Amino acid sequence: MVNNVSAHYDSLIDENNDPVFDPEPLKIYMDRWDGAAFFDLLDLNVSKSVLEIGVGTGRLAIRTAPLCGAFTGIDISEKTVEKAKQNLKRFNNVTLIHGDFSTFVFSEKYDVIYSSLTFMHFNNKADAIVKIHSLLNLNGIFVLSIDKSRNKYIECNGRTVEIYPDDPDTTKTYLQKAGFEIESITETVAAYLFSAKK
Repeated sequence: MVNNVSAHYDSLIDENNDPVFDPEPLKIYMDRWDGAAFFDLLDLNVSKSVLEIGVGTGRLAIRTAPLCGAFTGIDISEKTVEKAKQNLKRFNNVTLIHGDFSTFVFSEKYDVIYSSLTFMHFNNKADAIVKIHSLLNLNGIFVLSIDKSRNKYIECNGRTVEIYPDDPDTTKTYLQKAGFEIESITETVAAYLFSAKK
C-alpha cells in the first residue's frame, strides 16, 4: 500500500509514464473524463486566468494554456511538476507550482478553476470546494470531472494507492453549501462533469 500520493506519481515519472505523449487510442480513451464536453464548459478566452488542480505532466494544460491569458497548475508530485515544466516550456503564460492544493497559500484569484481525476485524492472534499470558491473571481467558473468508479484503491505497477471515491449527489451538495450556483451536470461514459459559478 502506498499512502503517499506524491510518491506514487513520482514513481510514474521514474517509469517514464507521461500522458502528454499518450498514443492516440489512449487519448481518445481519456476523453471519457475530460474530452470536448469538458473543454466546452471551461469557456476559455485570452482574457481569462486559469488554475488547474492536479496539473500532472500537462496532459490538459498543453491544450488549455494557448486558449487563456494566464495559466497556473499545481500538483503534489515534484517529479511530475518538473516534467510539466519541460512539456509546457514553449508557453510564456504558464506558472507551475509544486504543492498540496489543500495547504498551499495562493496569492491571486482566477476566472476559471478546473480539475479532472484529482478529487479522488481529497479526503476532505467539502473544504477543498470551499477553498476553490474563495480563489475564484466574481462570476468565476469551476469545472470538475469526477470518476464514476466507486473503487477505494488504484492498482498500478504493483502499487496500491488509497483514494476517496466521489459521489455526484454529495459533490452537488458540497458545491451548493460553498456558495456555488450549479450551471450544469453532464454525464459521460466514465464521469460526471460539473460546471459551477461563483
